[in-house]
Amino acid sequence: MLDRLIYLLGGLQLTLALLVCSLAVGIVWGLAIATMRLSPWRPLRLFAFLYVELIRGVPLLVLLLFLFFGLQGVVGRGVQVSAFWSAVAAFGLCYGAFIGEVFRAGIESVDPGQTEAARALGLSAWQTMRHVVLPQAVRNVLPALVNESVSLLKDTSLAAVIALPEVTQRGRLEVARTYETFEVWAMVAAIYLVLTLGLSSLARRLERGQKTVVHTDHSHPQPA
Repeated sequence: MLDRLIYLLGGLQLTLALLVCSLAVGIVWGLAIATMRLSPWRPLRLFAFLYVELIRGVPLLVLLLFLFFGLQGVVGRGVQVSAFWSAVAAFGLCYGAFIGEVFRAGIESVDPGQTEAARALGLSAWQTMRHVVLPQAVRNVLPALVNESVSLLKDTSLAAVIALPEVTQRGRLEVARTYETFEVWAMVAAIYLVLTLGLSSLARRLERGQKTVVHTDHSHPQPA
């Protein structure tokens, strides 16, 4: 029993690496998508809209298989495509669309008077977004970002289909070796449950800290 648990936990580092890297890509790309959705330039708004609709219409598993096996078909058999970075790209591009919508809603929830006051004090559009709008938007959307992070953590299990030896893939290998399906998958489920509960607890602490920082540092925007 203990040996089995240790073996399954051996994939935990890879699972967490997938989560962190994919979330970083998703947040950066999501901010870009949100900015394009709110851009005054119509082609950017159209591109972002079509991208979000495309991602919503394509299952994440299909996107993952397309990026991994599809790229192998394009680059040729002699070139090795990284399973890890294919998974990061698939998860990041997919969750970037959803996180982008979250950021867009958060930015739109900020009182327009905050932007007007910052610009009146001499801040540029970028400074206004960075120092005034985004901190408040992040505070507003932090619970939604937590939910996306938890969903992403669970979706990293899809990387098992491209043979990445994370927790779920190790569970599959252990079942194939021992045929003890109930015990193995119960352990895998327990590992994911502990991870998601820990992530939710950490996020609640970060949310409380973010509220304090935003209230202290951004109640009065400073001129450039």
